[in-house]
Amino acid sequence: MARLLKGIFGPISGKLGPVIGSSWKGIAYLREVRPKKETKVPRTEAQIANEQKFKFVQNWLVPFHPYVTIGFSKKAIRKSEINVAFSANFHLAITGVYPNLDVDYSKVIISAGELPQLDQPAMELVLPDTLKITWQQNTDPGASFDDQLMLVLYCPELKMADGLTGGVKRKALTCSFQFDPLLIGKPLEVYIAVTSSDRKKIADSRYLGRMEP
Repeated sequence: MARLLKGIFGPISGKLGPVIGSSWKGIAYLREVRPKKETKVPRTEAQIANEQKFKFVQNWLVPFHPYVTIGFSKKAIRKSEINVAFSANFHLAITGVYPNLDVDYSKVIISAGELPQLDQPAMELVLPDTLKITWQQNTDPGASFDDQLMLVLYCPELKMADGLTGGVKRKALTCSFQFDPLLIGKPLEVYIAVTSSDRKKIADSRYLGRMEP
């Protein structure tokens, strides 16, 4: 049975004849009730390749979820942050053709926004389990001293990410991060970004490169 939520011209909730009304994130929509097909149409090689690419990106992106949820919060309009991050990296960072798919880590995007980035960031492995990040004071008027650092370390071998999403301010000009012991001795792809203290603004992420053990 269908239900009109906002009067006769409002969105429909529930089943109404051949359609179903629902909403997601405040967006009302209708979808067709499709009858079950008795015979399956064989998929083409292109369809299979595209499906496998989707699965590849979905699985690869999982360790980044805690970071891209923050990093794409300003771009998630009528869709989730994960979906925005998926779309951005699907088109920019994934290389090859199924079954030989790979990731160009220099093109991976963790965040997107208008906040000024850190100025002249650099990284150094100071201990087997400690990465040090340094940067210069940013004189851009859009940068605030209490902007927060976001740091992401990703290990392709273990398909594992570690990092932080706050607690280190822009004015500190340095951050020493002790990462998970499982990552010791592994090559790490390193990314940084900056968010405002209230999370209302964020900078584009920056790839600092691969940190070799």
